[in-house]
Amino acid sequence: MGIFSFFSKEKKENLNKGLFVTKQSFFSKLANAILGKAVVDDEVLDKLEEMLLTSDVGVDTSMRIIERIKKRVAQQRKVETSKLNEILREEIAEMLFSNGMEGKDDFELPLNKKPYVIMVVGVNGVGKTTTIGKLAFQFKKAGKIVVIGAADTFRAAAVDQIKIWAERSGSILVSQGMNADPASVAFDTLTSAVAKNADVVIIDTAGRLHNKVNLMNELSKIKNVMRKIIPDAPHEILLVLDASTGQNAIEQCKQFTVATDVNALALTKLDGTAKGGVVIGVSDSFKIPVKYIGVGEKMEDLQVFNKIEFVDSLFKN
Repeated sequence: MGIFSFFSKEKKENLNKGLFVTKQSFFSKLANAILGKAVVDDEVLDKLEEMLLTSDVGVDTSMRIIERIKKRVAQQRKVETSKLNEILREEIAEMLFSNGMEGKDDFELPLNKKPYVIMVVGVNGVGKTTTIGKLAFQFKKAGKIVVIGAADTFRAAAVDQIKIWAERSGSILVSQGMNADPASVAFDTLTSAVAKNADVVIIDTAGRLHNKVNLMNELSKIKNVMRKIIPDAPHEILLVLDASTGQNAIEQCKQFTVATDVNALALTKLDGTAKGGVVIGVSDSFKIPVKYIGVGEKMEDLQVFNKIEFVDSLFKN
């Protein structure tokens, strides 16, 4: 067995463990939905819709899945409830693949973008700083030069936390301390990254959402200042969401996509929550690729989101 096979197997095992609570809840509800029923009928479909909603798949996505299953039932006339697991798997897989992003296995960077600039956004408490640290660790493990910008300057704890993660990951930190101008920090970070021939830059931002106008203005200012150094920066605006908050994560996604041009998502804290269905809802509702998922506390437990592996793990008995 080669080294890549080993890591692939380890990753799958971590994913299985991380989704265990979600799977347990999901299949318990599915069993209740078909209890005493031999074929799929309107009652089963109603219970199935309720199951999807309580699994935090989301209203719109749940309704779309149910409508697709209704069409299959109508075409085939008689569908046994024993087939429902397989049908759900197929419909969810097709839904996840419809937004066009293929599953990847590692932390790749575009060859024509150096440094590759990632601006990270999200409310306080979702695991934003931890995600930045784990992401930096993965890039460093791949042999990349990583520079982190501490542009969340409104909380002293944020600057202290990002400093610890920079040290743990072996990354270069650019910081001006608390109450500094976030755009100034971003400018200095990119200037330093270019001078050091860095491969990737990760910019932390303040996790506030109480005023969309202020948030939009602040993020726009950061982007405009960065573009003085790298004209097409940031290349990625990564929104971090806490999967354990379920529908709150979907609402936060709505707010942030209004405030800035989010083009990638990271869903944290999938381990220990029964609300892993939110991955399906967010992916379907916003057509923004889920790029990373957090399935544990260890540095290695931030994974590149692979749709095939996710669906396989979710429906694996």
